[in-house]
Amino acid sequence: MTDVRVIINREPDREERVVTTGTTAADVFAEDRSVVAARVAGVLKDLAYQLQDGDEVEPVGITSQDGLNILRHSTAHVMAQAVQQLFPEAKLGIGPPIKDGFYYDFDVEKPFHPDDLKAIEKKMQEIIKKGQKFARRVVTDESAREELAGEPYKLELIGLKGSAATAGEGADVEVGSGELTIYDNLDPKSGELCWGDLCRGPHLPSTRMIPAFKIMRSAAAYWRGSEKNKQLQRLYGTAWPTKDELKAHLEFLEEAAKRDHRKLGSELDLFSIPEEIGSGLAVFHPKGGIMRRVMEDYSRKRHEESGYEFVYSPHATKGTLFELSGHLDWYADGMYPPMKLDGEIDYYLKPMNCPMHNLIYRSRGRSYRELPLRLFEFGTVYRYEKSGVVHGLTRARGFTQDDAHIYCTKEQMAGELDSLLTFVLDLLRDYGLNDFYLELSTKDPEKFIGSDEDWEEATETLRAAAEKQNLELVLDPAGAAFYGPKISVQAKDAIGRTWQMSTIQVDFQLPQRFELEYQGADGNRQRPVMIHRALFGSIERFFAVLLEHYAGAMPPWLAPVTVVGIPITDEHVPYLREVAAELKKHGIRVEVDASDDRMQKKIRNAQKGKIPFMLIAGNDDVEAGAVSFRYRNGEQKNGVPVAEAVSEIVDAVARRIQV
Repeated sequence: MTDVRVIINREPDREERVVTTGTTAADVFAEDRSVVAARVAGVLKDLAYQLQDGDEVEPVGITSQDGLNILRHSTAHVMAQAVQQLFPEAKLGIGPPIKDGFYYDFDVEKPFHPDDLKAIEKKMQEIIKKGQKFARRVVTDESAREELAGEPYKLELIGLKGSAATAGEGADVEVGSGELTIYDNLDPKSGELCWGDLCRGPHLPSTRMIPAFKIMRSAAAYWRGSEKNKQLQRLYGTAWPTKDELKAHLEFLEEAAKRDHRKLGSELDLFSIPEEIGSGLAVFHPKGGIMRRVMEDYSRKRHEESGYEFVYSPHATKGTLFELSGHLDWYADGMYPPMKLDGEIDYYLKPMNCPMHNLIYRSRGRSYRELPLRLFEFGTVYRYEKSGVVHGLTRARGFTQDDAHIYCTKEQMAGELDSLLTFVLDLLRDYGLNDFYLELSTKDPEKFIGSDEDWEEATETLRAAAEKQNLELVLDPAGAAFYGPKISVQAKDAIGRTWQMSTIQVDFQLPQRFELEYQGADGNRQRPVMIHRALFGSIERFFAVLLEHYAGAMPPWLAPVTVVGIPITDEHVPYLREVAAELKKHGIRVEVDASDDRMQKKIRNAQKGKIPFMLIAGNDDVEAGAVSFRYRNGEQKNGVPVAEAVSEIVDAVARRIQV
């Protein structure tokens, strides 16, 4: 035996150690049961990996993101093994880890039934209890094809090795771009093969290290994400380091389901997505229309106060506009197919507003005295999202962006970005979002236009503006659009979920492509800097985020109905209508429930509708010029003078507070 020198990296400590040949990562970290894998020279390895001379190795704990991915991917393998034991005809697709869980795709004769999911979960528990070992084995392409001759989808992936980016989401967990490997599940006592799967790994050492899991649901999914391919059955699951964490996650999902904007949109009669119109294309009902209008009106007011000018642009345009902007080169897959009009000229539904705003800027000569020029539009755009990713209002095919484009000099850029980010964050706070961090997306070296110098200047200016906000700044390497870097505002909602909200992008490229100019103080023609900014992202998506953030109980200023008057008997209706008239003078949205329902049912209806305030009136109230003031949380104050009730409601609306 010979010795090898390795470096054990347990941040912040580094230890050089001499070990014998054949020592594994598991041997080095044997004292720490939370370690599920190792990272060697930055590459994830199984704990069975034998250390080589000069290796720098660090532990991967099960609670780290890499550790969770390994746990969940290993659980996906156990699920696939259970499926093939129960349904021997099932053919395997792919089974990657995803956020908070995993999935595996199967080609089966018929969709999975809920009873099937219970049986699969039971079989998984049996496999886990046996403590089968995950064993990595390197294979050639030829031998892999022989072993997997009965798995057509695996054979297809072998042919795509090294091209996982084109193979579909999750395909890289199967083949990657290097050597092919198969992971065998071995009986811990006899060493006999129980099951195997093509996979690049790494995996847990043993199935017994899967502490807590649950199969969540089944769904249809096209192979490799393409509608041209066969539809498979996808099983989703989740796995966690402890049973308590699994329980907490399931409780979180239960709360999230209660807040689902699609469910609330139907219950509160706010919007719908009719099948006759199509997936991802919503219609807003009167109550939803009120809430949306209030959102838009307040945004317009704030923009006017901040020096924005309002513009409007059409929904369709000739394709030459998007050739000029570069979108047909870089974004065609996200656009609806062209319409042939005017002698076979291609017209497109617009996927964004910026090219049209550039034409507005270019429509006449501009002077440095006009800059910064801030153009703003609630512009409806259309993007062809695949059916599998469309989700209510949060991922739609038609939506309205609160889109602004600011044209300024390079000297103005830093100050404009600083004030713009402050404006964005303040306005989001006005709508009730207060927990933020910022994300800086930098250049994708494979997908960009313009010079490296321009990109570097724009990126550093954005970074400086972000750091002034004293918020956490997270890097998103290579995440920028093709024309410039961006800052994204990430907001957490009431139950801790993160939503991408506003985006701010610096663009040196489109002003060049559109030959935008202004006359400088020295009389020479100069090129402006363009800043793209969507504050809500889209009205529809922001509507959905707020609906889920507040669980449908909108603050009084945003609620479709702020106050409902509830008479004890019909003879009290006229009195409450007088109270309602007083509230309407102050712009308060108020209704009087004059239906045939009994008072208690009217109260239940108002609470079910999540109306902030109820004003109840009977004989004593009429005589005293008062009301019983009831809040939607069930609290009630009796004998409140009408003037005092009106004042409290008007104040709550004016201050945009939640009740």
